[in-house]
Amino acid sequence: MNGQWEIVLRLGAAMCGGMLLGLNRDLHGKPTGMRTLGLVGLSAAAVTLAAQGVDVGTHDMNTTMGHVMQGILTGIGFLGAGVILHDAPGIRVHGLTTAATVLVTAALGIVFGVGDWVTGGCCLVLALFTLVFAGPMEHYLRHRFQGLRASNDNEDPGDDPETGG
Repeated sequence: MNGQWEIVLRLGAAMCGGMLLGLNRDLHGKPTGMRTLGLVGLSAAAVTLAAQGVDVGTHDMNTTMGHVMQGILTGIGFLGAGVILHDAPGIRVHGLTTAATVLVTAALGIVFGVGDWVTGGCCLVLALFTLVFAGPMEHYLRHRFQGLRASNDNEDPGDDPETGG
């Protein structure tokens, strides 16, 4: 497979896997959703690809680059944590997608910083796709699946394993 298509496939698979897990979390009423986990998966894949592509000649320098990447992502984790807010009365969480966007921005900085233009470009396009289209898709799927759940709740109550019927 062409190297550029391999990058697109890896980034897309990581993003889609995160989005599917995010859909599951959203359908179960958890604070993370498709956009948040899609961006986190995309970020992790982008930094991993960037780390694989770093070739600076010596083992010591490769170790140093790994430490630089680790330090950046740790610092960004603290910054992202500051973006996340909790509503005390309802214990509702806000800002997870913004924090994930901060993470993907850091990943883009790392990827472009090591000169991996193809991975960076693909990551940027996929991140924008996720931010623009995953929210409406998540809302549609949430309503679609909740509608199915509501229609199943109206069936014979004797079939409900939770009530012992």
